[in-house]
Amino acid sequence: MKLYLSLGTNLGGREANIARALSLLDEALGKPEAISQIIETEAVGFDGPAFLNCVVRYDSRRRPRTILRLCKEIERKMGRVEIPEVGPDGRRIYHDRIIDIDILLYGKIRMETPDLVIPHPQVESRPFVKPLLEEVFV
Repeated sequence: MKLYLSLGTNLGGREANIARALSLLDEALGKPEAISQIIETEAVGFDGPAFLNCVVRYDSRRRPRTILRLCKEIERKMGRVEIPEVGPDGRRIYHDRIIDIDILLYGKIRMETPDLVIPHPQVESRPFVKPLLEEVFV
């Protein structure tokens, strides 16, 4: 199945962060089928330094929860400390990130659990995701 992941970083050596995350993903998932260009975007949902973002496509047969676990392990290995915060209105509060790896799409899988939603609920609302996805669909 086609697995589409987004990578984003706005801390430290951003280009190096993307390269390291891709290398660790390749170790876990094999060689990618496609990688989009890397683009710079403003932080969404909070004031912070600009992000570098890209989308990568793998062919995988792993379970969605296994993919999520691998992505979270890579984030932690790279130094991300995730302490989810929710504001008074119930919305998540976002912060700067050394790396963020999200599952965007995974074949025709549709699922919604407290910790994993596929397709990613913000695929349509994040302006950088759709063009990058279109680039790797080719």
